[in-house]
Amino acid sequence: MYKTILIDLDDTLWATQQNNKEAIHQLYLEEGWAGGYASFDHFWSVYWPSNEALWHQYRHSEITKYELTIERFRRPLEAIRHFTEEEILRFNDRFLHLSSHKEGVVEGAIELLQYLKTLYKVVVVSNGFTEVQRRKMEVSGIAPYIDVTVLSEEVGISKPYKGIFDQALSKTGTRRGEAIMIGDSWDADILGAQNAKLPSIWFNPEQLPFPEQSLRYPVTEVTRLDEIPALLRQTI
Repeated sequence: MYKTILIDLDDTLWATQQNNKEAIHQLYLEEGWAGGYASFDHFWSVYWPSNEALWHQYRHSEITKYELTIERFRRPLEAIRHFTEEEILRFNDRFLHLSSHKEGVVEGAIELLQYLKTLYKVVVVSNGFTEVQRRKMEVSGIAPYIDVTVLSEEVGISKPYKGIFDQALSKTGTRRGEAIMIGDSWDADILGAQNAKLPSIWFNPEQLPFPEQSLRYPVTEVTRLDEIPALLRQTI
């Protein structure tokens, strides 16, 4: 029987892609970046895949937070002109302010949290930056349902490494057999759970193909958050 639910924040609970797209669009209009692109959708099609690739590198300690911050804007802005690092840092500060005040949540997220809160300790385990993650949870209404928040920047370990999951278990006094991880990222959340010797639920709304990998610990796939309570009830 599970006592603690470890759960990802970005694009599992908080609608990261939607919220970030809205924030970037506002920044795009404010800064007059349209001159370098046929449309905002064209700009976004360059920005988002590059940003995702940079986050993958950051999770695996291949680049620093500063490099991620600079490169995610420098690359798409190259089509317009050269921007200084000072300018890019200003863009980044504005983006973080705009995005962290967005209220969008993944469909079914609040209902899932309401259910989980009645039965389990709920722990957010996130690789996001400290200065925005807690604000995002407050603004979106997620915070009241969370018992503990474990952020990679605060503990010095990112998903998918075992240590961040160990921190979550330690902070809640949870044995390894009493916890399960829920998340949308196969690389960070599901392989992270494997590294931590934990079962997991892969939230896969885009219905990506199930990776052909050898797994030692159980992984259950769902495409909607409202499928999760029934799965958990099977373990009670």
